[in-house]
Amino acid sequence: MTNDISCPAALASGARAHWAQRSLAQVWHPCTQLQRLAAAPPLPLVRGQGPWLFDHDGRRYFDAISSWWVNLFGHADARLGAAVKDQLDRLPHVMLAGCTHEPAVMLAERLSARTGGALGHAFFASDGASAVEIALKMSFHSWRNRGRPAKREFACLRGGYHGETLGALAVTDVKVFRDAYDPLLLPTHQVMSPDARQARPGETAAEVAQRALAQMQALMESRHEHLAAVIVEPLVQGAAGMAMHDASYLRGLRALCDRYDVHLIADEIAVGCGRTGSFLAFEQAAGPGQAPVWPDLLCLSKGISGGYLPLSLVMVREPIYASFLDERSERAFLHSHSYTGNPLACRAALAVLDRFDQEPVLERNRLAAARLAAGLAPLAEDPRIEHLRQCGTIHAFDVKAEVAGADFAERFHRAGLAQELLIRPIGRSVYLMPPYVLDETLADWLAQRVRRTLDAVVPGAAHAA
Repeated sequence: MTNDISCPAALASGARAHWAQRSLAQVWHPCTQLQRLAAAPPLPLVRGQGPWLFDHDGRRYFDAISSWWVNLFGHADARLGAAVKDQLDRLPHVMLAGCTHEPAVMLAERLSARTGGALGHAFFASDGASAVEIALKMSFHSWRNRGRPAKREFACLRGGYHGETLGALAVTDVKVFRDAYDPLLLPTHQVMSPDARQARPGETAAEVAQRALAQMQALMESRHEHLAAVIVEPLVQGAAGMAMHDASYLRGLRALCDRYDVHLIADEIAVGCGRTGSFLAFEQAAGPGQAPVWPDLLCLSKGISGGYLPLSLVMVREPIYASFLDERSERAFLHSHSYTGNPLACRAALAVLDRFDQEPVLERNRLAAARLAAGLAPLAEDPRIEHLRQCGTIHAFDVKAEVAGADFAERFHRAGLAQELLIRPIGRSVYLMPPYVLDETLADWLAQRVRRTLDAVVPGAAHAA
């Protein structure tokens, strides 16, 4: 794999506009106000190599957000591709109801081993929202099977995001996604986020976490007989603008859930697979010298297949699994997807785990992330910027509201394309979540291009007040 940053010759002049127009005519693009696509048409891409994506005219774009956080080892990775091609000739798909196959079994075994066997069974699905739906249903149904059907309520964090199907949306608190469908949603309890950006003068991130835990405790004290589960994004709330919190929040939340007999669901769809500096974010929940701390249910998707094929799964503790064991079908978990445990997707995930097992992936990531942090460090003193932050390979900063202006995210995205960046801010929060092929040279280049993009969108001399 090369990190060559030279631009190839044009491949098909005019094809970019041609395919953009055809897409506008037929494709309903996600997470997009379609009325604005004429002014900001979709970017037609024809191939990827390493961290780069290329359009029809040969222009290249650094995938600074790993194509919505799924791409771990760069595009067209030879080892992941070879694994999928090998499986394609063996067994592309078979239903997992009444059948099984080696990739699904091995993936479940190896992921369980990463939790020391604490999370012993994996239920497969296709996407992150499906995994959240499964976890919510499992929690409620498990309590019901155990003779406690009143435990049917869920708690979530303000600013949390867990998907856009109705169950997942019910535990999501991002207005732009939720508000239109609010009449359809199950009522839930929304509790203070431990987002460190909420720190009062002189307050630490750990103290913000303690304030948030106090609110969660108050809820559990009053509603624990009715609460089935609380769901959180460990360490980083993605759609809230990469809101980062202290790991002590996870320890405290685990203790509260144990005390009040409430399931803890960890949504690691975005933050798992090395993004936060450990393979699973929840690995950081245990304090120094403490025994590992795990949730009751853990959702994975996105990076687990390296950006190759749709795959998600829910890992569960033994008591939850055991609560479904019965001769009666109505006590079984009958949720299913046609492509559950697809062998191609599972084989891609096994190839991802091979990379982590056979290479110093996390150590390389730490070095590259430190270099990128150094390149972004001047932003800490930039009067346009607040809350420069980092968690593992995730870097973010907020452009102050008084200088961001209207449509900041769209303007920054378009200006980024001119700097060879594929980047999509969340509101006025600019974030980087690059593939794990970042090296020191690319980290320097990326930091420079992000700062150039910022200057193009919010000129320092004109706006630094």
